Amino acid sequence: MRLKRVCLCLLVLLTVISVSKAQTDPKAKAILSAVSKKYQQFSAIKSDFSYVLDNPQENIKSFKQSGTIIANPKTNKFRITIYELLGGKRSIGQEIISDGKTQWTYAKKDNEVQINDVDNKSQTLNPAQIFTIYEKGYKYIFTGEVKQQGVIYQQIELTPTDSKKPFFKIRLLINKAKSSIYSAVIFDKNGSRYTYLLNSPATDYKGTDTIFGFNKKNYPGVEVVDLR
Repeated sequence: MRLKRVCLCLLVLLTVISVSKAQTDPKAKAILSAVSKKYQQFSAIKSDFSYVLDNPQENIKSFKQSGTIIANPKTNKFRITIYELLGGKRSIGQEIISDGKTQWTYAKKDNEVQINDVDNKSQTLNPAQIFTIYEKGYKYIFTGEVKQQGVIYQQIELTPTDSKKPFFKIRLLINKAKSSIYSAVIFDKNGSRYTYLLNSPATDYKGTDTIFGFNKKNYPGVEVVDLR
């Protein structure tokens, strides 16, 4: 369940910057458009993130994970890696990989990978499209600037126009000088808050496309569950 929460909310985080077609605050629109324009210049995008969950109903106050996302918007390919600490060292705990047609979800704890077809007709946004699609369905407003450790951030609050969404608000902090997302807080209707920090600026990933596939040889003894 935690993996699903992390991934679902990560997709929300990484798609909210592409909403500039909504009818709303022109100041916020200009800021989001500048961020989107910057990332559209990349052929593939890489960024590190950390994630904190606060959920009073489940008595979870600070469940934290960290990970990396690599995405190729032009081919709908992506790789999300979530890390865990073992003996003080960081290792891969879970991975979600897609080549645009097939998706692999790997859990190290179970040494299992589940295979699914990519549903391109689904309303779930593909993380490979995170910085390129202008997605309708949000109202947003610029709420001012905040300064943290000498850096000025622009704060934008977004609300979905669809009342059926599981969350009711997203709060973004955008680095004013670099036009890049620094953090996002997703406010869930069940009282949970999902906080994401982009620990490194998004960069242009220049590796090969093999990163967007699952090679069974690299996972000795892995159990393959084909759900296609």
